[in-house]
Amino acid sequence: MKIGISSFVWVSPYAADHIDILYKAKDYGYDVMEIAIEDLSLIDVKQLKKVAREVGLNLSVSGAFGTERDISSEHSSYRKIGLSYIKDCIAIANELESPIFGGPLYSAVGKTRLVSKEQKEMERNFCLENLLEATKYAKEHGVVLALEPLNRFETDMINTVDQALELINEINDPSLKILLDTFHANIEEKSIVNSIHLLGDKLAHVQGNENDRGTPGTGQVDWEGIRDALNQIGYQGSVVLETFGSPSKELARAASIWRPLAESSDILARDGATFYTKIFKNNP
Repeated sequence: MKIGISSFVWVSPYAADHIDILYKAKDYGYDVMEIAIEDLSLIDVKQLKKVAREVGLNLSVSGAFGTERDISSEHSSYRKIGLSYIKDCIAIANELESPIFGGPLYSAVGKTRLVSKEQKEMERNFCLENLLEATKYAKEHGVVLALEPLNRFETDMINTVDQALELINEINDPSLKILLDTFHANIEEKSIVNSIHLLGDKLAHVQGNENDRGTPGTGQVDWEGIRDALNQIGYQGSVVLETFGSPSKELARAASIWRPLAESSDILARDGATFYTKIFKNNP
């Protein structure tokens, strides 16, 4: 397994003048740099690809989904913006040779309401309609969409692996799989290990985060059990640290980040790499 780190650990939003974090990621021992695309206009694809090749990093791509990028929204204009954004990110993932584009593709983060059965069904149908088109586009570009369940405080749509599987099975295409984030799974799953076995070959990507989104290995997550389960299903992807060192106001509100998660982003990144290396690379 490869170990990786998200640009969210250092910056939000990522922009071309933050290219130095790729050098830091490599120095700390990561194999993968995950670029979180919040603002498409700030991304310099050629620069990213050039520097990643120079330092020997693989790249992966994740998304950020606000209200206007909600493909399940009752507002048609937002659904259109959301689908266009997903397609743009797929194209960038293809250029960067990222095997996946991941995130809560189905809805806006922070969209939490108790609504009628009819409303839920309508939003689900909007989601499926757009997700099907996005999946076809991903297949054409050689990218796998990795759909991420979020905890109940961040979405009312897809909280569990079971719910995520039910949704993607309606489309039933190998270009649409699941991203498992251990922070969210620690809240919503009865057993992360069992969830990994349930996912099997439909697991496309792992964001490995501690239960408090702080430094991996300092909390309650069963890292050895997760590692063993990933090995048992033959997982060949990456385990990426995705937490938030300097979140924007919008991101802080969406993810409820109200206090520092570590002494500094650099220390969190360094200590995370040390722990990941011990768990995922120095063990069978």
